[in-house]
Amino acid sequence: MNEDRIIDIEIKLARQEDLVESLNQVVYQQQKKIDELAALCAALARRTRDMSSSDSDSRPADEKPPHY
Repeated sequence: MNEDRIIDIEIKLARQEDLVESLNQVVYQQQKKIDELAALCAALARRTRDMSSSDSDSRPADEKPPHY
């Protein structure tokens, strides 16, 4: 009976090791995606900031030209 318990524990341990490895892979893939999305957000923020700063430098469309 003692041998059966040891085998059962070894089987459970092997399954847990497989599960931990699978979860590590999922976490790794998620972190890669998070890093990718963070870089995309930063690029979009820069682009938005650049567009808004260039828009503030130009005259609005409804402003009358200086010769009026």
